[in-house]
Amino acid sequence: MDLERVDPSLRDATRRVPVLDLEGRHRLRLIATLSRLAPGKRIAGVDRRIVRRGPVRVRVHTPPAPTGAGLLWVHGGGLVLGSAAMDDRMSAETAVATGAVVVSVDYRLAPKHPFPVPLDDCAAAFAWMRAESDSLGIDTGRIAVGGQSAGGGLAAALVQRLIDEGVPLAAQWLFCPMLDDRTAADRTRDAEAHFVWNNRSNLVGWRSYLGDRVGADELPAYAVPARRADLSGLPPTWMYASDIELFYAEDRAYAEALRAAGVDVTFDTVPGAPHGFETWARDSRLARGVLSRGRDWLRERLTA
Repeated sequence: MDLERVDPSLRDATRRVPVLDLEGRHRLRLIATLSRLAPGKRIAGVDRRIVRRGPVRVRVHTPPAPTGAGLLWVHGGGLVLGSAAMDDRMSAETAVATGAVVVSVDYRLAPKHPFPVPLDDCAAAFAWMRAESDSLGIDTGRIAVGGQSAGGGLAAALVQRLIDEGVPLAAQWLFCPMLDDRTAADRTRDAEAHFVWNNRSNLVGWRSYLGDRVGADELPAYAVPARRADLSGLPPTWMYASDIELFYAEDRAYAEALRAAGVDVTFDTVPGAPHGFETWARDSRLARGVLSRGRDWLRERLTA
């Protein structure tokens, strides 16, 4: 992809961000291991504690002025990389901006733990959050589920599952989510050479999660959020994607499908920004803008 398509304010940062090469089992294992070792970060005024209860591993971020709202946050990493510690700043700053207690889940990763294990871990974290709502100071009627990239896809799948189970949700909050395995199955997308996350890595992620079922006609419920036919009854949704990233078409299509099903949707298109830029260029003008808009929306939805 031509760097000229990137917003001028992000070009220097984009040059410094490597495109992940995940093809090759040993390379994937090394990168995944290193990503899990990334240190966390404490934000002044935000209490952070780590909880381990069986399969549930979460990081709880409590703001200095909690409002009783809650957010379950799911980190990105293509389903094969990353950790909740990498999102400590995102979680803590979101807690301060919205007043919500943010519970960030450390789900197990594919390919060692394929579908449905990562999703089950997210569901277990959500169940723990509701069960501990009194001690956490959370009103169970004011909980949102959100995530970035692969975490956004897991969050969207979890929302579908919870709504089917009759669990009320205040909102879903999705940052450049990874929603549709059919993008990875379309090998013509490989030639586009997207910055940061391209379709070759996308296929590694989905194949690690789904095995040889990527692009299959039929998949288990909740395996791929974009495959769901009936989206009615899902909670108000905020979603952003960039118009030059790999996921833009699938994200916009999901937003349109939600809107057609009667869901209140805000879809924020950021022009000229590579995938996940709000993480690796978080102090840029565009990142500050999308984070501010997203957090303002979430705070309004979580206000009693």
